[in-house]
Amino acid sequence: MHDDPSAECAPVALHLLAKAPLPGRVKTRLMPRLGAHGAASAHAEMVRRCVAHACQALPAAQVTLWTALDHAHPLFIELKQRLGIHLAPQPEGHLGVRIHHALTSSPGASMIMGSDCPSITPGLIKACAASLATHPVAILPAEDGGYGLIGIHALTPADTRALFDDIPWGGGEVLTATRERLAARGLEAAFPATVWDVDRPEDWQRYRRLYPRAPSLLPPAFPPSRSHP
Repeated sequence: MHDDPSAECAPVALHLLAKAPLPGRVKTRLMPRLGAHGAASAHAEMVRRCVAHACQALPAAQVTLWTALDHAHPLFIELKQRLGIHLAPQPEGHLGVRIHHALTSSPGASMIMGSDCPSITPGLIKACAASLATHPVAILPAEDGGYGLIGIHALTPADTRALFDDIPWGGGEVLTATRERLAARGLEAAFPATVWDVDRPEDWQRYRRLYPRAPSLLPPAFPPSRSHP
């Protein structure tokens, strides 16, 4: 638990991981239903929506999109120019390496979410940020056994590494393994809600029922920082 009364007001950084929407390289499990170009378009739509949710929850200056495959893809440039977010290239390595790098790239409380989890609403992002004022870790478990968002605050480097080293990424045991690491290190986590991501055709149908139309990139809820390049 945290005793610092200013923690609730401290800025929380939010990071997102996203691949460029290259046909045949993203959302391949959607390709039997949507085709390679359709799956890439679906991926691009979800990235836009997730980034829009992030900028509705927090000031754009606190949001960083970590890119892969094509760092200069027009989608990423559009999001930076229209919403005022930061862009950064993902490092090489497995998912745990990339998550750890992003979370430790900024001081203070930090969260990271996927770009294929549009069920993470602005309200849930705000709830997780608020949880980090009273908990060292906040997690939104995913229905598939992983998690859609994880946030950390005031962890030691060893505790941070323990949450991401040697985790069975890509399987249904990610959350279970993470809970075991938390318990082993005596860390209390907040779990505000359970979310779902879009990997399979049935997930895409569920998404379309929730969001029948592609998102329009409205101005963020907070004005972009004037100091942002």
